[in-house]
Amino acid sequence: MKKLVLLFLFSISLSLTHAQSKKQIAVEATVNQLTAAMISGERTELEIVASEHLSYGHSGGHVEGKSEFVEKIASGKSDFVTIDITDQTIDIVGKTAIVRHQFNATTNDGGKPGIVKLKVLLIFQKEIGVWKLLARQAVKA
Repeated sequence: MKKLVLLFLFSISLSLTHAQSKKQIAVEATVNQLTAAMISGERTELEIVASEHLSYGHSGGHVEGKSEFVEKIASGKSDFVTIDITDQTIDIVGKTAIVRHQFNATTNDGGKPGIVKLKVLLIFQKEIGVWKLLARQAVKA
């Protein structure tokens, strides 16, 4: 009986350790909002999720600000057909969230199909009660 109780308590402690905080859940929702906006190319949604101070770094070394990031996706120059995010971690430090994940996507940039496999670091900052993408850096997986 003691073993059963200990096993039960151990399993509860594991589930509590892996449970996400309310802040982590909110950041994850913002990552999902960003992903959906990147697929849809909806300019307004991209502008809502991105900070005015955005620094968006590509795996090839090119860095964009908010207006370049939004225009490239909204215009279709960068066209994400699907995006699959895996192995995501979210750490919150005050009003800053550090997100890391594996980013796998199919693209159709300029009518040319492609596949993207990246490791991505996202930095979100809480601005007036809302999580905004402040910085992003990608490296080839």
